[in-house]
Amino acid sequence: MVRSLEDLGVSCIFGYTGAAILPVMDELAKSSIRIVINANEQCSAFSAAGYSRASEQVGVAIVTSGPAITNTLTAVADSYADSIPLVVIAGQVPEHKLGTDSFQHIDVASVFGPTAKKVYSVKSINNLEMVIKDAYFLAKSGKPGPVVIDLPLNLQQKEVTYEGLPLTRFSDVYEQEVHLSDKQCEQFFDLLCQAKHPLLYLGGGLNNQEGSDAIRRFNGLFRIPSVNTLMAKGVVDETGAMHQGMLGMFGTPSANTIIQENDLFLAIGVRWDDRVAEKVGFAIHAKIAFIDIHPEKVQQIRNERRPTFSFIGNAATLLNDLTDWGLKHAITLDIEPWRDYAAQLKLSWPLDYDRQSPSIQMANVLEILNGKLADDAIVTTGVGNHQLFSAQYLQRKKPRTFLTCGAFGTMGSGMPLAVGAVSAMPSSPVIVVDGDGSFRMNMGELFTIGTQHLPIKILLMNNHADGMVYNLEDVSYGRRHSATCRNEDVRFDQIAKLCGFGFSKRVIQTRELESAIDAWLSWDGPAFLEVITDRNEVLYPVVRPGSSYKEMELGPNIKRISQ
Repeated sequence: MVRSLEDLGVSCIFGYTGAAILPVMDELAKSSIRIVINANEQCSAFSAAGYSRASEQVGVAIVTSGPAITNTLTAVADSYADSIPLVVIAGQVPEHKLGTDSFQHIDVASVFGPTAKKVYSVKSINNLEMVIKDAYFLAKSGKPGPVVIDLPLNLQQKEVTYEGLPLTRFSDVYEQEVHLSDKQCEQFFDLLCQAKHPLLYLGGGLNNQEGSDAIRRFNGLFRIPSVNTLMAKGVVDETGAMHQGMLGMFGTPSANTIIQENDLFLAIGVRWDDRVAEKVGFAIHAKIAFIDIHPEKVQQIRNERRPTFSFIGNAATLLNDLTDWGLKHAITLDIEPWRDYAAQLKLSWPLDYDRQSPSIQMANVLEILNGKLADDAIVTTGVGNHQLFSAQYLQRKKPRTFLTCGAFGTMGSGMPLAVGAVSAMPSSPVIVVDGDGSFRMNMGELFTIGTQHLPIKILLMNNHADGMVYNLEDVSYGRRHSATCRNEDVRFDQIAKLCGFGFSKRVIQTRELESAIDAWLSWDGPAFLEVITDRNEVLYPVVRPGSSYKEMELGPNIKRISQ
């Protein structure tokens, strides 16, 4: 198994040991593969997912049986929802104990079947190399996702001759490109050239170097205004004049405005999340073109929204087909007034917050951080208000530089994602932005980061509450806060110091904020900055469930500026 991983180019795995996986761990220790031991198995799987999210490689997690493999279930489900390639290898009780209520036994195939692309139950040691290599390429093929390998202990203890099966035997099965025909390209451009207000809707299927390069090449030629999903931050340069930012329930004012005015909605690599596109094709009367690699999703959208143009295939490949055809036929778009409008719209709808508040605002913290982030810095987040404030205020210029759990929304994921990211991209600064509720869920990763001296910067914005649900209680439950407030003042900065962080500081005054951020960012090694923020800060804009984009709430501070 270890030889197979080495052949695949795996240089780092994440895991937690145990009796039912000891033979594998013993062999790994003799290999060139680095082993990162996390605080728990959920963190191991999230770190492996972070490795995949930050790089072009497939992250691998290795754990033992029973509660260890079930601990990875949330990360596997999260990776499935966000289309993240991941391989989880789990020890299992010996074959003769399967189905006997043995200690730390679980039916892995039954538990993980609905949440994984495939579950491999290894029956013969002679098939192990084939299983490992097939799983690796399956995980990253088509619509990427997690695979799980269930490996009984007795098979780990057997010896077998390593065959060294060629990787092309597996890659050729899965890596088959589909291209647009000339006729299909002509149909697409007939539709595009008729549009006066086309809008690009960019999704996570483009959030890789190939996808980012392809959409930048395409839009460098056609200059179409664009919006992105949460999972597509950095796919294009978010500071660009015509890019309106994130669309959706907590999207930017200009993104949520321009979608109301387009006449051709060009959706690429998106899953049509209900928090983003629920009204598109229904309340918003625009023609739709849809490109995605997932056949079931494309068919669903064909049935539900009746796109004028749709195609199943790799988004990057298809975009390059379209760009090549457009160049060959000298296609130009007559949309200059629309381009001018989009550029002015972005300038006229800046984000804003309560700048007079005596309490520190999350928006203020992130506005300062945005001005200091290197272009190649990788930001990970947990889940909550801090996540969406980060998506609004941290403008990314490169793909794979904003890592967050979107579809499944798993709190506690920020630090383990960062452990994976820094292992995959050691030359890039890695920064965790977290809230106190999300942070507490996997706080053990402080020990992983601090004791292993991983150069990760953690920004904890502590409002002593689960802010997103707290805001919801204000709106929907008459400000009755049933389980969202934590008034006890835990000194997380001191805990970080005890876990090995050389820099650990708490900020409670706005005047201290910028200098503290400078010191934190410049620290060489693990650094922890805790900022006490305003519990009553509300995340705006918001389009509430059941509302349309026309009903976007801006709050008291966001104002349209006349241009």
